[in-house]
Amino acid sequence: MILSDKEILASINDGDIVIEPFDKNCLGTNSYDVHLGKYLATYKDEVLDAKKHNEIEIFEIPEEGFVLKPGTLYLGVTVEYTESHAAVPFLEGKSSVGRLGIDIHATAGKGDVGFCNTWTLEISCTQAVRIYYGMPIGQLIYFKVSGEIENYYNKKPNAKYNLRTIFPVESMMWKNKF
Repeated sequence: MILSDKEILASINDGDIVIEPFDKNCLGTNSYDVHLGKYLATYKDEVLDAKKHNEIEIFEIPEEGFVLKPGTLYLGVTVEYTESHAAVPFLEGKSSVGRLGIDIHATAGKGDVGFCNTWTLEISCTQAVRIYYGMPIGQLIYFKVSGEIENYYNKKPNAKYNLRTIFPVESMMWKNKF
């Protein structure tokens, strides 16, 4: 079941959901709008290796915006820091962003209960498009969890994305054993 606007607000008041900064004007009927942070990143190497640490170059989006180019994976970050302690957060792109040909995640649209951080975005585009710091980029939708939770993300010893940051975070696949 998806939380309604009233249920999202009640969960914020209870501390089960944290959104910083919070602006009630960003609350939709059953979602909360998030915005593009000021930093983007690209990988340094053209060929990425799942078993190695692939380094990124982080840069700031200038005031006049930044032109995304097709064929390049950009890592972005949300302005909003979020926590979810009793619901599963899903991040989806806004329809107006999709209509510009921008995808904001390749596969990682679902968070875990206990995820406490900004969201790294996996941004790609179908044609060149200028983006801006602070533009609405996506919306968080919260799903109720059925049953008790034993393994909160922020308490897992092997969680790879727990360090609070305002920057995009590169893949930590290399930390997995395979």
